[in-house]
Amino acid sequence: MPYRWWPATLAALVGITDTEVLQALNADRRRPLPGSALGIPALSIWARTEAGRPLIVVVKQEGQFSWGILGARDLSPDELAEFEKWEASAA
Repeated sequence: MPYRWWPATLAALVGITDTEVLQALNADRRRPLPGSALGIPALSIWARTEAGRPLIVVVKQEGQFSWGILGARDLSPDELAEFEKWEASAA
């Protein structure tokens, strides 16, 4: 599935590499959650990088099979606990 970087998104990454974002988006185990970002319908993907770092990556569908990357961040402690519970139940 092709992903497109929005220039502002790529420039705004702090402490997260573009490679880590793509690893999370392409992880075998992902938890997609519908929502919105700045009023735009979006999908947040909760997943781990190849090194095991848990991230949330927010994407917006742009075409039938293409998505724009809106942002990425680490999970908060509460989100991490929720994600680990999901991981354990989905194992």
